[in-house]
Amino acid sequence: MSTSQPSGSNGPWWIPASKNGKANLITRANAILLAFVAGLVGAIFGASSSGSLFGQSINLSRTSSSVERAPGSVADIAKRVIPSVVSIEARAKDGGSTGTGFVIESNGYILTNNHVIAEAVTGKGVINVTLNNGREYVAKVVGRDSSYDLAVLKISTTGLTALQLGDSDKVAVGDSVIAIGSPLGLSGTVTLGIISAKDRAVTAGETGSDNSFINALQTDAAINPGNSGGPLVDSTGAVIGVNSAIATLGSSIGSQSGSIGLGFAIPINQARKTADQLIKNGIATYPVLGVSIDMKYEGDGALISKSDKAILPGGPAALAGLKGGDIITKFEGRTINSAEELIVAIRAKSVGDKAVLTYIRNGVTSTATVTLQAGK
Repeated sequence: MSTSQPSGSNGPWWIPASKNGKANLITRANAILLAFVAGLVGAIFGASSSGSLFGQSINLSRTSSSVERAPGSVADIAKRVIPSVVSIEARAKDGGSTGTGFVIESNGYILTNNHVIAEAVTGKGVINVTLNNGREYVAKVVGRDSSYDLAVLKISTTGLTALQLGDSDKVAVGDSVIAIGSPLGLSGTVTLGIISAKDRAVTAGETGSDNSFINALQTDAAINPGNSGGPLVDSTGAVIGVNSAIATLGSSIGSQSGSIGLGFAIPINQARKTADQLIKNGIATYPVLGVSIDMKYEGDGALISKSDKAILPGGPAALAGLKGGDIITKFEGRTINSAEELIVAIRAKSVGDKAVLTYIRNGVTSTATVTLQAGK
């Protein structure tokens, strides 16, 4: 239903105004008069910030606000760390990958994940590094180690700012952390979170033959494809981990999906040790127990395979009296629930370290002390 009003009528102009639930009526002529008066007053007040009104001097003050970013704030840490974080593009004939790295020495040494550059290395491709200021370099591989999923690159420049390396052994669950990297190619991306857990047994790498076992720090800071190799820093800006892997629920972008709050980083104490070996020798060593583990065993603990070759002759396990079929349940007081947990617990140690382990043989629990040897 519609209504109309005769032309030239001075009838009511309907303007709803809440007053006791009823509408007030204002005639068109009155409305025009009110609008004129309101406009006149506005013009008088808005003419200048300083003037007079009806003979009275007025001054309208202007305010300005500034954001204070205290030392140690997320913004302050990001400002200090981002210039030392780089984007990596590793191209090979049949494909490639992108990732992140960070400066560990001012003369061009950069730490990243092995899986970021592995395809380019095996495919004899090219690895390009882009600094935060936009400068690009072709990088050479100083050394890489698939066991720890780490690699060191070198670019021809000096005067870079190396990041401070912290102490991952002192990290506590609940500590605030910041992840910085190039997820999906978006360089300089900063995400905030906490340490969700420590000593997570995580398998990383691109292929089954190139897997690494990480005794990882778990974080809920958003980590996505492209963050690999970037720094995880603490509340002082010191690096405590190398972002390396994420848990996913499914595939949403290509063969990978985004963050679900389960990210994993290699503890920097391990990364520092491996990087030093790669820079000095081009290769890194890792400790072994000298046994073959049954990866299909589903019970608690880690089962030493029952084959004749399960125990390496002259190896740590053989010297300690371990045998095929033994089930290792503890390593240095750490409960072992799976083969992966035993592997990462061993690799968190150093060659030559002594370790006490608990094992079960024919239902009897015993302990043994082993001296870890270098793997080959």
